[in-house]
Amino acid sequence: MRRILIVEDDLDISELLSAWLTEAGYETVEVHDGLEALDAFSAGGFDLVLLDLMLPRLDGFEVCEWIRQRCGVPIIMLTALDAEAEQLRGYDLKIDDYVTKPFSMPVLLRKIAAVLRRCSGRGDEAPNLLRYRDLTLDLDAYTARRGGQKLELTHREFECLRELLKNQGRVMTYQMLINRVWNYDYLGDERVIYSHIKNLRKKLGGDYIQTVRGVGYRVDKD
Repeated sequence: MRRILIVEDDLDISELLSAWLTEAGYETVEVHDGLEALDAFSAGGFDLVLLDLMLPRLDGFEVCEWIRQRCGVPIIMLTALDAEAEQLRGYDLKIDDYVTKPFSMPVLLRKIAAVLRRCSGRGDEAPNLLRYRDLTLDLDAYTARRGGQKLELTHREFECLRELLKNQGRVMTYQMLINRVWNYDYLGDERVIYSHIKNLRKKLGGDYIQTVRGVGYRVDKD
């Protein structure tokens, strides 16, 4: 069963979408603001995202950009804004289709089916992997392995490791990690980084992550 993430702050529209999609044989998850969308998507397993543009806390463009930095899951943007500039910005962020409100549910269902057919070939592409020594991060499946053994990482631990592996040989400062991993919803201090890196090191074992005292962390080039 295909799973669809519905990101829509209008509860009536969200419930309507979920009802129609469930009737059509899809499994749905509903969230109602941009930050909830990031958390839900991080859990993984979605085949398509229906993404409203005007959202609380993070707008649809920001959510789309965050997703696109991580994977190529199909995205259909839903919006009451039909200006050309908004549509072009959406396509620049590599959305797969753009639907303006009000819309026909039967037509939207056809669009969803068409996008899923068109994007199904992506499954034949090489997995989106990051490798370092005996570590492998599957960025699409959101899994980490060491020597073939799956590592039980939290979302933040996975994101910290992803940023370090993507930037091998480069020092990632505390602030860079906070900005990239905690994004917009973190108002604390850099001490949170220490505890996450400490836990990550315990799970990884070995000497993968180097400390640059007073600055941040680095993974040396493989």
